[in-house]
Amino acid sequence: VQLQAYGGGLVQAGGSLRLSCLASGRLLSSKYMGWFRQTPGKEREFVAGASWSGVMNYGGGSVKGRFTITRDNAKNTVDLQMDSLKPEDTAVYYCAAQTIRSIYYSPSDSSQYDYWGQGTQVTVSS
Repeated sequence: VQLQAYGGGLVQAGGSLRLSCLASGRLLSSKYMGWFRQTPGKEREFVAGASWSGVMNYGGGSVKGRFTITRDNAKNTVDLQMDSLKPEDTAVYYCAAQTIRSIYYSPSDSSQYDYWGQGTQVTVSS
């Protein structure tokens, strides 16, 4: 599975950005797709994710209500719409995929993800 992320950039606080991740490869229907973000010196933080069947999960309270994840199985894409951006959203954002092997998968555990995209920088200025 290969993942390619698009859409990062510089935006003012309060603005919006849309990140897209294009997946290619086999057995995408068995993959849970997630977005993580990372700032220097910190661990990767789960932002949002979506399963093939449409189950969506979001990270901590800081993104709920502002970020929306969508998955288009026909196009093999998973998008992250980010609204009301804040300077603390500044990070490198990564698209990732994990193979779902049982009903007890963990969307927020980065160690469970098998595939990672290259990352895209999001910078929110105050």
